[in-house]
This record gives sequence, C-alpha cells and structure tokens, in this order.
Amino acid sequence: MKSLFIKTEEQRKWLEKLKSVEEEFKGNAQQIDEQSIFPYAHIQKLRDLGYTKITLPKELGGDGFNVYDAILMQETLASFDGSTALSIGWTVLTVGELFENKYWEPAKLATFAKEVVNGAIINRAVSEVATGSPIRGGRPGTSAKRNGDKWIINGRKSYTTGSPELDYFLTSAWIEEEGKIGFFLIHKDTPGLAIEETWDVIAMRGTGSHDLVLNEVKLDESDLVEIPDYAAGSKLNGWQLIIPATYLGIAQAAQDYAVQFANNHSPNSIEGTIASLPNVQALLGEIELALTQARFALYGAAQCYVELKNSGDPLSEEEGMLIVNAVNVAKHTVTNAAITVVDKAMRVVGAKSLQRSNPLQRYYRDVRAGLHNPPMDDLTIKKLAEVVLKQK
Repeated sequence: MKSLFIKTEEQRKWLEKLKSVEEEFKGNAQQIDEQSIFPYAHIQKLRDLGYTKITLPKELGGDGFNVYDAILMQETLASFDGSTALSIGWTVLTVGELFENKYWEPAKLATFAKEVVNGAIINRAVSEVATGSPIRGGRPGTSAKRNGDKWIINGRKSYTTGSPELDYFLTSAWIEEEGKIGFFLIHKDTPGLAIEETWDVIAMRGTGSHDLVLNEVKLDESDLVEIPDYAAGSKLNGWQLIIPATYLGIAQAAQDYAVQFANNHSPNSIEGTIASLPNVQALLGEIELALTQARFALYGAAQCYVELKNSGDPLSEEEGMLIVNAVNVAKHTVTNAAITVVDKAMRVVGAKSLQRSNPLQRYYRDVRAGLHNPPMDDLTIKKLAEVVLKQK
C-alpha cells in the first residue's frame, strides 16, 4: 500500500539509498534498545548518505524535499530502527521548517545552511520539567539576560532528543526585559553547555533524550534568531508530520514481522501455517486496514500542506486553522493506529512476542512514546470541537 504514495523519481532514488543501511540498522536495533546506546554509527552513516540535508533547499546544497517527500523517507527509516529515525528526524523537521518559513535573518540562514551541507544536526530544546509540554503555554524557566552586547543564558531543558550528537541546540528562553520567549542558536562547544545523562525510560531508549544544562552560557546578539509571535495563534507547521511518520514506520515493521511469522509458524495442531486460520487472517486484515487509514491521513495532510504552501495565496484565519487541524488529526490518527497495529501483531505472534529478544516488544514500547509528542490527543480533540462550533 505504501507504494501508492511514492510519486517521483527522486523519492525512489532516496528510498533505494536508504536500503543500503537497512540490514545494518535492523541488526543493531536490539542492542541499541537493550543497552540504551545512542546510535552514533547510524547517525554518521546517515550523514555520509546526505540524509541530514534532504530538506535543505537545492540552491543551498540540499535535496529540496518538502514535507511529503520527507515523511516517505522517515517512515522507511523508522521501520529499520525507531530510535535512529526519531533522533535524526528532528533535524529533518527543523531544517525544513526553518528554511521554508525563513524564520531567521538571511545571513544567519545562509551560514547555517553551509553547516547543514557539512552534516550538522540540530534540534529544538524546548521542554522543561516545570512547564510540561511547551504546546500548553508554560513560560520557560530558562532565562536570557543582556550583558553589554552579549546574552547570558541559564537553565535546563529536558527530553533533548539526539543530545549526544547534536551540533546545535535551538533553545527557548524567557527574555525578562522584553517579556517574550526567544530562541537562541547554541553550538555544542559553547562554554557552559553540558549534557546530563538522564534518559532512562522504556521507550525510544536509544534516542539520548537527556537534559541540556546551560550555566552562564554567553552568546552573541545575533544568536537570538527567533522571537515567535504566539499572539498570532498557532503556527501552520506541517513539518510536525515527520514525527508521526516515525511511529508509522515502526508499525510497518510490526506488520512485516507478524506476516512473516504467520506464513512460517506451523504448530503440529494444524495443517500448514497459522496464516490459514480465520482469527489470524482477521487480525492481519485489521492491521492492514489501520495502516491504510493512517497513511491516507498522514500523506493526505502532507499533500494539503504542500499545495497550500506552493499556492502562495494568503490564508484566512479559518482556512489556516483547518490545515492546522488536518496536521493534528494526522498525528492523532497515525500514533493511535501504530499502537493498535503493534498490539494486533503481538496477538498474531502470541507469547513469543513478549520475549526480550523479539522485536515486537520493542515496537510495543516505542510506539507509545508518540502519545507524548505534541500535540497530545486531548488538545487535538479540543481544537476540532472549537472549529466545528465556529462553523455552525
């Protein structure tokens, strides 16, 4: 079914490129999870392939992939290893978002583009324990204060995915003198920046989502690269679809395993394999149904977003909210479908799926992490209700 969504020769070429790392990534995934190892070698392989610059514009040395193109790649990569895909996916997302929306000054973007071409990776550092999910509007405890022509940053960020290997941290901080949140671009080698290894969870164990600690970090004025206009409402950001695409890829891996198992497992209580059993066929059919629905939601939202961006036409507030909700619905649909798919795959395989050596138990833990990536399900439902109520 996924082949229905492949549209261009460039997409096919890149999917073939990714096949070159499939065996290695799948072979290492169990150890990465068991030992909670950050996949340094995988990230380097992806740098060597040029994956980190796929969403950088062509004129700046990248592949110029849009959201739709990128989620095809991300889904495929996640079917090899979820931790690797999520770790690198934030770079694909952030680079795409920055250069599509041109948030920074042109000179700053041009300089950063050269870094991306050379393999630099980046993630936003936004979450804090005290504020909870940043999408719920909490003010960051991380502070930014002027000192002459410099900024002094102090604070701690949690859930900084990819932190052991990130070159840049795009970090939110409260600018007291302006009463606003600003984003500062901080290089990994900046004095006062440290990573505290706090990541000890049961899902996405190889993502190195540790705490970023900032102690009297001194930055140039030009390192304040964004002051978001939150008063203008939700930003239209289709690049968020990169994250649910990751969980869809994990669900696809679960289906692949369940189908292979059903076609080969032959207990002596039946003739042939369990693939012939009605209850197994029902589960496999339900898995395919859930994956198909999720893909149409995901790729449909991506296509709407790309067409909207390409049109260049100004959006009304209502139209903008409809597209924002389409993106949020896709995230909700895909994440919950992924959980359903892995659960049904485990029912096909039975108790064997709970063995620590079986990949299904890893998929089961990993897909649940998607529930905690913004927006959360309750916010998506609330926004849908608000739009419906305004229309009537």
